[in-house]
Amino acid sequence: METQIYDDERIDDLQCKGYRIIQKPNGFCFGIDAVLLSDFVNVKPGCNVLDLCTGSGVIPILLAGKDKGEHITGLELQKEYADMASRSVELNGLSDTIDIICGDVKLGKEFFAPNSYRVVTVNPPYMTDNHGIKNLYEPKTIARHEVALCLEDVIALADYVLPVGGDFFMIHKPFRLAEIFDVMKKHHIEPKRMRLIHPYVDKEPTMVMVHGTKGGKSRITIEPPLIVYKDKNVYTDEIHEIYENCNVD
Repeated sequence: METQIYDDERIDDLQCKGYRIIQKPNGFCFGIDAVLLSDFVNVKPGCNVLDLCTGSGVIPILLAGKDKGEHITGLELQKEYADMASRSVELNGLSDTIDIICGDVKLGKEFFAPNSYRVVTVNPPYMTDNHGIKNLYEPKTIARHEVALCLEDVIALADYVLPVGGDFFMIHKPFRLAEIFDVMKKHHIEPKRMRLIHPYVDKEPTMVMVHGTKGGKSRITIEPPLIVYKDKNVYTDEIHEIYENCNVD
């Protein structure tokens, strides 16, 4: 059966084992943060993964392309994006590996059982309702700003679905690190690894990736900074390597 593609959509190459993704050019499209998070995630063989705020489903598809996760579930609030993610899963023949659920993170206990996922990933809205300029297109606002949920909603659901020893991976903004660590510890998820992402070697970090373990001991490793560009529009060797690793069969 041919996958439905609508007039306001396009199909983009994920540069990962030939996988493609459906996106809305005038909507919220994924960025490099999703690619970097999928590389940062560690998933042990046989583990299942829950991706919160999955949007177009890019992280589940990238994780499947990198053989990270026995089965991956994406949870997305916005019906149009959940539908688009489901069609991207179908487009890539990944329906046996990935399922997409349309639902609210704040109501996650209605969808999931406690201790039911070994790994939780999330690329959540970065800005609080008071930060930044909101886009008039509501789906973009929901994707970028905490208007439909807050940081604690995400971490509280991770706490609920993860067993002791389960792993949580998130990409976010460095200016919220103190809050991130505080909320993680409140919900029994101990920060274990952190990596700052800089656009250029001489610029301040614009993103941070954090890995936490539920019930873990208090010890964190600060990994070397990840530099995105070595010159204008020229990726560093490490960024090229991240993309190339996704294409290895």
